[in-house]
Amino acid sequence: MRIAYLIAIVITILLGLASRRWSHLLLSFVALNAGDVLWAMMVYFGFRLLLVHKNILPAIVFSFLFSFGIEFSQLYQEDWINQIRGTLLGALVLGKGFLTVDLIRYTAGIIIATVLDKAVLRFTLRR
Repeated sequence: MRIAYLIAIVITILLGLASRRWSHLLLSFVALNAGDVLWAMMVYFGFRLLLVHKNILPAIVFSFLFSFGIEFSQLYQEDWINQIRGTLLGALVLGKGFLTVDLIRYTAGIIIATVLDKAVLRFTLRR
């Protein structure tokens, strides 16, 4: 099962990077929201990878805590952390500035990932 979550993480990362690279080809609503939704989905799949033998609920709770924690950390603006945020990896992980709408995007991403996870689990258990 871990390999499935690892594959989900890789696919989600690739989709997220593609949504940034080719955003001009997407509907504006999708281009504006896809990156944050996919980032939260990746966080969820990461927690499922770590907690593969646990109930689904801890992964949901930790995904919300982590995603919202990262967003609220963006209210803290000091030189040392802004230097980290100024790097590509730092910006991808920590973001740059607090946006309330990101909390909605993260919520949507975690819900979508949870629904996909449950659907795949049901399908694989039936086989």
